[in-house]
Amino acid sequence: MARFSSRHDRLARRLFQLYAGLALYGASSALLVRSGLGLEPWNVLHQGLSERTGLSMGVVLTVVGAVVLLLWIPLRQRPGLGTVSNVLVIGAAMDATLAVVPDAHAPAVRVLAMAAGIVLNGAATGLYIAARFGAGPRDGLMTGLNRRTGVSIRLVRTAIEITVVVTGFLLGGTVGIGTLLYAVTIGPLAQLFLRMFAVRPASDGSTVVATGQPRRAILRP
Repeated sequence: MARFSSRHDRLARRLFQLYAGLALYGASSALLVRSGLGLEPWNVLHQGLSERTGLSMGVVLTVVGAVVLLLWIPLRQRPGLGTVSNVLVIGAAMDATLAVVPDAHAPAVRVLAMAAGIVLNGAATGLYIAARFGAGPRDGLMTGLNRRTGVSIRLVRTAIEITVVVTGFLLGGTVGIGTLLYAVTIGPLAQLFLRMFAVRPASDGSTVVATGQPRRAILRP
């Protein structure tokens, strides 16, 4: 009975981390938008598409996520609860935050919004990945291409992110100091928060969150 209760509590915590992480990811990305100092690579593309289509960034993010998820089929990737939830939750959380948070104009406020967005994005990444409910659509695309082509994760990720940043910039997305700072800090921040939010597996009580893919993949909206 105690073992069942422990597993139930662990599952409840994992579900809370999953959805809290996804919501926080969307909110933190919205702060980067409001700072006007540069976005994460994929959100440069989302913003550019938003500018061209007139759709909100959150809606564009959701549509792009669904399209990327379709690319999993030929790559033989299997989505999890976290994968589907990623597509549905992050965009909604971003639009909700953008609706209540105005653009930052004062330089100090813009820098604060950028810094908060990056740090909170790292926390969101740790929450989401530590919940162990499956990779985000864009991470699954990266790891699927790695397995199918034999090209290293590093090269696949670099090629994808350069492509989305350049495309997004040409469409009108914001590239700036925030984009650079995000690129160099999100890895260490994610690793820190992964350790902080690690959920002990039921089998042996280890503090290891997961092996393989989560160590190499950073959550993409």
